[in-house]
Amino acid sequence: MKRTLGIEQYLFLTLCLIILIYPSVYGQQKQLPENNDFYDNEPFKNLAVLPIEITGEVANPGPVDLSRLALHQVQVREARMSEEGTAFIGAYVYQGYSLFDILRDQILNKKNQEQFSSPIDLIVTIENKRGERAIFSWGEIFYPNILHRIIIATRVAPIIPSTTGETWPLPDESKVVAANDLISERNLQSPAKIIVSSSPVSMSVDKGKKPLYSEKISLIKNGKDAGVLNKLPIAQPELTYPAVFFGRGKGFHGVRTFSGISLKSVLEEFVDVDKNSLRKGYLVITGADGYRAVFSISEIFNRNDFQEILIYEQKEKEGGKFAIFAAPDFFSDRAVKALKAIYF
Repeated sequence: MKRTLGIEQYLFLTLCLIILIYPSVYGQQKQLPENNDFYDNEPFKNLAVLPIEITGEVANPGPVDLSRLALHQVQVREARMSEEGTAFIGAYVYQGYSLFDILRDQILNKKNQEQFSSPIDLIVTIENKRGERAIFSWGEIFYPNILHRIIIATRVAPIIPSTTGETWPLPDESKVVAANDLISERNLQSPAKIIVSSSPVSMSVDKGKKPLYSEKISLIKNGKDAGVLNKLPIAQPELTYPAVFFGRGKGFHGVRTFSGISLKSVLEEFVDVDKNSLRKGYLVITGADGYRAVFSISEIFNRNDFQEILIYEQKEKEGGKFAIFAAPDFFSDRAVKALKAIYF
């Protein structure tokens, strides 16, 4: 007499078969190095994630719902400053949620809205549970050519060299990962709060100012005069970037070629590039008409993608004597003309 399986036995055997076919590590199937992807050879580890809230100059503050957001992936070679020099931490693949997506639906409530409506003077501060802070400009989150490079990582895997097999400790907690940073001082553990604020530089904008020109740039550090820039150093190598110049508001401005020197080479004598400045420093660059843009110290002095912020001379032309070109940006909005002051 042929014996048939009961429904309970059938379900049990099916479950056993699924477990045998799909083994998992850390909740995910282990990827084998059977393709050309160097970044899927190790299993991911899930990181502990704290509740995160958004506050500051937004009309809809409150907790962040990460579950509704897309997961993004970045590869990072992490290094930190130490007393002995630069210390290598490790090479990792991080997966998590981008600041772009987290802030995308926030309704801005700028305190200087009537004075300057553009968001390019906004500062985004991330604070962790220990009270440590890292600063990002609104521009480096929303305006770059390549989006989603700043994430709050919730998963991590090591990138292990195939010959040496060397590996490094994995973090246990979620962290901010700034994938374009050369030195990873802004990679804060356990982010808990995101604060949106306007720059403290207050001035009205004179739209259509004629002539739009400034003979020199005043350098102001922590509210005090730090010097004047009336010519560019001739010893610095000139960089040339061709660009399809396109603004967020007025669109196409022509195909142009920008030739100048890196802004960091001009300003490095005025900035102490250390852990504190890389993590929390920023500049407010203003034009003679009151137009302005915020740049974090890290996005000027600490890049790993070689896309420099240029400063160049226009001599007596409209928008001169000095102007900047933000090579990493998709939009032209942070290309401030007729530079009048730089606030550190």
